[in-house]
Order: sequence, then C-alpha cells, then structure tokens
Amino acid sequence: MRLRNIKDKDILIENCTYLEKNPQNNKNKWSKIFGNNNEIHLEIGMGKGDFIYHMALKYPHINFIGLEKYTGVIGRAIKKYPQELPNLRIINSDALNLENIFAKEISTIYLNFSDPWPKKRQAKRRLTSEVFLAIYDNIFKASKKIIMKTDNLNLFASSLVSLSKYGYIFEDVNLDLANSDIDNILTEYETKFMAQGLKINYLIAIKK
Repeated sequence: MRLRNIKDKDILIENCTYLEKNPQNNKNKWSKIFGNNNEIHLEIGMGKGDFIYHMALKYPHINFIGLEKYTGVIGRAIKKYPQELPNLRIINSDALNLENIFAKEISTIYLNFSDPWPKKRQAKRRLTSEVFLAIYDNIFKASKKIIMKTDNLNLFASSLVSLSKYGYIFEDVNLDLANSDIDNILTEYETKFMAQGLKINYLIAIKK
C-alpha cells in the first residue's frame, strides 16, 4: 500500500545504519553481515516495521530481514524504530529481485497482509503464486517454511491451493488467530483489523 512521503525520508534512509543500501552485494554473504551463523528470517512487505522490529527484539538468536518496495514506507519504519538492533536489517527492493539478493540463505519467509490482487488476471502477482514460490525455492536453504497472515479470506483460500499444489504441507491452519494460543507478534494492519472485529487467517506451510 502506498503512503504519502514524509519530509525527512531521504535523510532517514541515508543515515539508517541497518538499511542495506546495496543488498545485491550481500548475496551469499548475509551470515557475514550479521556476524554469525544463526537462521535468517525474511519478511516480504514489512510495511512500517512493527512485526519485524518486535520479532528481532523478542528473538535475538534469529537474524531478521525486512523487505519493503516503497521508500515512503521504509522512511516511516525508520522514523518509528530508529534504534539499531544487531539482528535486524531492512532492504528497499521488490520481491521479484529476491534471487539477486539472496543465495540459499533464508530459513523462514513471513507474508503478512500481502496485497490480495483480487482479480483473476492478477493472480500471478500474489506472493503465494507459483511465480513467487519458484523464486523462494532459490533463496530457501534445504527446507522451506512460509508463515502467512491475512484478513482476506479469498487470498487465504487461493494460497492454500497454490501452496498445496506446489508441494507444501500445512503445519498449522487457523481462521481466527486472535482466539488461538499461537504466539503472535502483531503487525500495524493486524492491530487495526482486530479492533474492527475482523478475523485473521494464519498458516504455516513447510516443504522439504
């Protein structure tokens, strides 16, 4: 979702110590960037950063990378959470470029409230379409794990189908995340949707 630019966006981006300016140069080197061999988890479409930032705070033994396409959103995330965390990096790029940024280095991918692209002709643009699942194949390590949250039931249903057809099995499927015992870090959208009484759909899909 596009947001209005903030006035100091360019300065925030330029001075942000945890934003990787040339992420393609880090391909196959992300463990060196973090200075350890811990798992690397990637959120595609990090928005204003609530989820990825608090995940990094809660799980210091895991390395987190947030990818966001729009610089205006990146600027808001940096302004909201200026503190550098040793296990957090962010990237300003499109998900279609993932193969240029990572080798087989990612253990888990998070897809939180992705654009549903509801029209039939837009199906390939969904982040759980075969187009993107093929890209993920080339950045995942030996095993593959996708964790997804969405308020959009049609997107959720289509994702269940596409993931299943692509060989994923479901470790968990939940149609009302707020009323479950799942350990859950909220995104900014999730907080808003839950306040409106909307149910959140959740899945964990794995492929070996």
